[in-house]
Amino acid sequence: MVTIGLAQGDALGGGFESLLSFNVIIAERDAKFGFPENIFGLFPGMGAYSLVARRVGAAFAEEMMLSGRIYTAEEMKDVGLVHILAEPGQGIAEARDYIQRSKRRHTGSRSIYQIGREVNPITLTELDRIVQVWADACLQLRDRDLKVMHRLVSAQDRLQGTRQAAE
Repeated sequence: MVTIGLAQGDALGGGFESLLSFNVIIAERDAKFGFPENIFGLFPGMGAYSLVARRVGAAFAEEMMLSGRIYTAEEMKDVGLVHILAEPGQGIAEARDYIQRSKRRHTGSRSIYQIGREVNPITLTELDRIVQVWADACLQLRDRDLKVMHRLVSAQDRLQGTRQAAE
């Protein structure tokens, strides 16, 4: 099968990591992407480095993770991490259109993605080791790092409350 992921809104940290596991990524133009974990002393520890490095190179993966910079959907398309841009609110329709356009080529597309997994496999051993390094890093966090984390969670909660009130 060919998997399709859709970003509507921000895909940061773990949300972006999980999105990277899809074969095709569609993003609405107002979506933002990034790995902010470094600002509180961590890194995205569930496979992001492996996924980004395999798609666009280790140098860009490191830049994303070390800088904590937030990227636009267009920037992610330009580097090759997003495949299709959709207008805000049109992501689901764009995914449906992609499925319709791709029906004739499905077997070839599926095979290409399968070959990609064969050429650049991500093994369970690799992911286990990454999680071990991440867990070790967690154990070294300082109070200052935890305070930054707490402020980020509070900001997300406020943003979520603002969005819910607007709906």
